[in-house]
Amino acid sequence: MPSNHIQISDEYRPELEAYLEERLYEFNSETTGIRDGQLLNASVKDENGDIVAGMSGHTWGGCCEIRTLWVHETRRGTGVGTALMQAAEQEAVRRGCRQIVLSTHSFQVPRFYEKLGFRSLGAVPDYPEGHENVNYIKYLPGPSQT
Repeated sequence: MPSNHIQISDEYRPELEAYLEERLYEFNSETTGIRDGQLLNASVKDENGDIVAGMSGHTWGGCCEIRTLWVHETRRGTGVGTALMQAAEQEAVRRGCRQIVLSTHSFQVPRFYEKLGFRSLGAVPDYPEGHENVNYIKYLPGPSQT
């Protein structure tokens, strides 16, 4: 039995998340030789300065991964989500990415992504129970096509 103690927690630990992401990026970069990773995020604030929509992800090795997209319920259907995704796509192309990948749940309007040109790669059933986790990809135009 190792002398180190495993600590299980349900608390949000941003310092642990950042530490793990950095270590994984170091390993991945060393293994692949690809060291162009950059964070990618955007947000929209209302007149009070409160965030009403945002997205986050990263670019690395010719790929953009959107990890989170959220729009406040009062702003859904107004085009702000589309605008965020289009901004992310433009930045991904500027960074030389050839594709965007993301996953979403079947109850989180996957048709939204399909309208933006994303194609389903497959789904994980019962994640969560009674629903699916759907993986999407969108191929981006290359430098000669822009």
